[in-house]
Amino acid sequence: MDTKLFAKYVPYTITSAKGDVIYSSPAIEQVSTKYNQSTYAYQLPEGKVLTIYTSEGIDDVIKHNIKQILDSINEGIHIVNAQGETIFYNPMMAEMEGIGAHEVLNKKVLAMFPSLTPETSTIHKVLKSKEAMYDQLQSYTNYKGRGITTINSTFPLYNSDEFVGVLEVSKNITRLKELSEKVIDLQQKLYPSNGSKKKKKRWYTFDDIVGEEKSFKETIEHAKKAAGSNSHVLIYGETGTGKELFAQSIHSESSRKTKPFIAQNCAALPEGLLEGILFGTVRGSFTGATDRPGLFEQANGGTLLLDELNSMGFDLQAKLLRVLQDGKIRPVGATKEIDVDVRIIATTNGDPHQSILEKKIREDLYYRLAVVNIEIPPLRHRKKDIPVLTQHFLQKYQQKFGLTNLHIESDVEETLLHYGWPGNVRELEHIIEGAVNLIDEDNTIKTIHLPKFLQGSWSTLQQSTLPKQVADFEKNIISQAYYACNRNISKTAQKLGVSRQSLQYKIKKYGV
Repeated sequence: MDTKLFAKYVPYTITSAKGDVIYSSPAIEQVSTKYNQSTYAYQLPEGKVLTIYTSEGIDDVIKHNIKQILDSINEGIHIVNAQGETIFYNPMMAEMEGIGAHEVLNKKVLAMFPSLTPETSTIHKVLKSKEAMYDQLQSYTNYKGRGITTINSTFPLYNSDEFVGVLEVSKNITRLKELSEKVIDLQQKLYPSNGSKKKKKRWYTFDDIVGEEKSFKETIEHAKKAAGSNSHVLIYGETGTGKELFAQSIHSESSRKTKPFIAQNCAALPEGLLEGILFGTVRGSFTGATDRPGLFEQANGGTLLLDELNSMGFDLQAKLLRVLQDGKIRPVGATKEIDVDVRIIATTNGDPHQSILEKKIREDLYYRLAVVNIEIPPLRHRKKDIPVLTQHFLQKYQQKFGLTNLHIESDVEETLLHYGWPGNVRELEHIIEGAVNLIDEDNTIKTIHLPKFLQGSWSTLQQSTLPKQVADFEKNIISQAYYACNRNISKTAQKLGVSRQSLQYKIKKYGV
């Protein structure tokens, strides 16, 4: 008997004795294998392997063996038959929905969750369409009145060519939704409507941007020209180069300067929540939703900064493209569109052309946004600006901490000048602030006040042997990348272009 299964987010691999994959994570495609007279090996969470010898069909395999795997998964699993009756409901699903499995089994989904309808229930949508759905936001209440918000991926189940039911994998984001609504409320208070008499927040201007390097001054002039138009802007720069500083400065010197400036980090929220935050929601779009204006409405007449655009999903990028083309938005759940007049400034911390190749940015959206394209050079290409920025931050924290006559040793200046600055200007500011916190009564920043990975990196260079210099240099490069990647081995290895094993060996070798 052939059996087709659809699976996603199941963090275990299930294989037959012949090595055929039955379950794999993440498994988005349909997988199929024969079950008659086969041996099955199940990789359990604790690393044990459960081997099953069986000639039974998939129904008995699921009942007797897969159940213990699905019960151990830390995401909700809900399986219904073709009639929409629950036949499996794992403990995590019971916990997130506040209903015991004994209450749900053999019951219709809509009977247990009366706030849902065939049109809003992700399970019922797949029962009808028999097509998989991925990462769908659903807010609803159980029959006891408890509110739940989940991100669901839902899949049709087949026995040979016969449709037999639906499997749904759910992540509980109820708390995250509550926090996002608080964020929206806070944003509405921080960015009052046009008619509000509240005092407007002061945004950065080009006077706040510090730099003397020729290439950087050319970037500033480019941005000033962009401020004089209403065209959309795409700003590209590595982490810490000051992309939002440029975005605020463009807004502050534009014809929209008296209107709102609102910023949203696209990487901060799941796509389902981000859509509601950007476009707003109307009551009835899903149970639990309220009439809430989105950021496009709040920024009407002004500027909306979309930070880390390359983190936004392709589906949402397509909706953003329509807004840029038509000047209209449709709140989540609404039937009518709303006219908006918003200038978009988008930022990306990765090369936009590379992001297009990697399918992180839609090509058509890129050409709509990059009417004006601004590239901020990294600090390592602005050597002339390192002493200027160092003095700027010294004065800033001297004033903040109530100090006078702060100085910096020449060895420290040389160290800062020759460092690679993977975190750019933000990293330099943090290092200066940290050093000011550690200075002695002589108010002088010394090498000892710098982070460990910077101490001695330049002052001892000229008196070291070549192998020692190479080793120190390699250690510093690894340290910089390791901490820039928040000590994530995989990301650091990818950034440096080495294997995980090689990186782990060198981290241990150098004591990073």
